Amino acid sequence: MPTDIKDTTHAVDAAALMGLLPARPALLALGEPTHGEDALLDVRNALFRELVEREGYRTIALETDCLRGLTVDDHVTSGTGSLDDVMEHGLSHDWGASAANRELVRWMRAFNEGRPPADRLRFAGFDGPLEITGAESPRQALTSLHEYLADRVDADLLPCASGTLAELLGTDERWTEPAAMMDPARSVGRSAEADRLRLIADDLAALLDAQRPHLVAVSSPEEWDRARLYARTALGLLRYHHGMADPSPARLSRLVAVRDLMMSRNLLALAERGPTLVYAHNGHLQRRRSSMRMGGRLLEWWGAGALVSAELGADYAFVATALGTIRHQGVDEPAPDSVEGLLYALAEERRLVDARRLSAALGAERPPRRESPWFGYAPFDPAHLADCDGMVFVRDVRRTPPTAATGR
Repeated sequence: MPTDIKDTTHAVDAAALMGLLPARPALLALGEPTHGEDALLDVRNALFRELVEREGYRTIALETDCLRGLTVDDHVTSGTGSLDDVMEHGLSHDWGASAANRELVRWMRAFNEGRPPADRLRFAGFDGPLEITGAESPRQALTSLHEYLADRVDADLLPCASGTLAELLGTDERWTEPAAMMDPARSVGRSAEADRLRLIADDLAALLDAQRPHLVAVSSPEEWDRARLYARTALGLLRYHHGMADPSPARLSRLVAVRDLMMSRNLLALAERGPTLVYAHNGHLQRRRSSMRMGGRLLEWWGAGALVSAELGADYAFVATALGTIRHQGVDEPAPDSVEGLLYALAEERRLVDARRLSAALGAERPPRRESPWFGYAPFDPAHLADCDGMVFVRDVRRTPPTAATGR
């Protein structure tokens, strides 16, 4: 391996990571190339601890349901609920079963013990209330937003009564119909009731903005932040359900774009709070256009990272994660001429890579992007090197032994 490539790497720690950046960003995004591997989450946890202790970061945001995440935030900030209950109900995508996620929440709660509110760590989900199989009912977001406003503004300003909301929403099963993900005719998203709810949600969100001076004065900062979250989520969920009912060929592309738009707006709100570590799939956080194959189609869209980067500029930083092997998933040693292969030859377990220096060292003859034998893993695209502020390389990802906490 050329020595100039080896010279682009460092030990994985917060000091070296911040040394790659011109200044501390409001949002420091750390991506992963696959989900469900605790070895990668252990790297995330270690970096977050160092960022907290040395760089003043106080929030971590994960690719999980933003409304469920409020349960985790309540636990880490004030001890509400047991750790077992929080892990079961506070994280979507079944990620509460992860030992590394459990350790993150446990450590955050322990860190916050005895600290003043302004110095406590915060947890946030920044994904919508969505799964790959469908979307949640907009009930929680809509009714919570309506209740917040009804308690603080004149009733004549509200676009409808709470009873009207309940009538239009109907049962949650209408919204969560599993068949609707693949069959737009099974979706409620373009019904007369859904169309009216979209208008009501827009009116409620507009009222929230129009009454901001008053609402900020009569609310705690936490109440105001959550009301804004409910508004963003209600609008986004209803837009997503509308897209699920779309019979056109662009349906899936629109759905993934709506999801990342929801993510981006949640991240921009977190940036207002203070320095935040963001953790999600590389495809959501990269600056370039995202793509994936689903249902036999190539989908392309602007991900949350691209949208946030366009808004924040240097206040957004993206560090990708690449890896060598996941042998228990059939991912063996990378090809020697791939980016992963060049880094794998260093024979060091974890390295922080100066991605732009590596890009310059490789020159115009970029290694090809390797193909993955496993659908759940997306190898790093060398074309993205110059758009990364850094890269974490994990040489070998090993299966985490089953534990009593995870049952895996």
